[in-house]
Amino acid sequence: QVQLVESGGGLVQPGGSLRLSCAASGRIFSIYNMGWYRQAPGKQRELVAVITRGGSTNYADSVKGRFTIARDNAKNTVSLKMNSLKPEDTAVYYCKATIRIGEYSSTSDYWGQGTPVTLSS
Repeated sequence: QVQLVESGGGLVQPGGSLRLSCAASGRIFSIYNMGWYRQAPGKQRELVAVITRGGSTNYADSVKGRFTIARDNAKNTVSLKMNSLKPEDTAVYYCKATIRIGEYSSTSDYWGQGTPVTLSS
C-alpha cells in the first residue's frame, strides 16, 4: 500500500511563514505529479500548487509569489513553503500524489490525511 504523510502545519500569525512536508512511502514504482490542496471550513477543496516529476510548477492565483512548491524525487517528498501568510490561508492542507505502484500498473491518486494551518493574531 501507499501512504502519504504530511507534517508542518500549525498556528501562525498573519505575515508569518510555515513549511509543509509530505513523504510518500510503500509500494511505489513511480510518482508523477505531486501537489498541495487545501480545504477551508465550509468550502470545497482547492488546488494550491502542483509540481511535475520534471519540476514544472503551477500555482493558484491566490498564492502566487507567496508559496513555493518543491520535490525531491529521490526521497519521494514534496514540500510547500508558505510566506506572507494571510488569514484566508487558514485551511487543512492535503498532499496528493499520482503514483504507479508497478511497472504495468495504471496510475492512481493518493491523498494524505491533511495538516491544519491556522492563522491567528
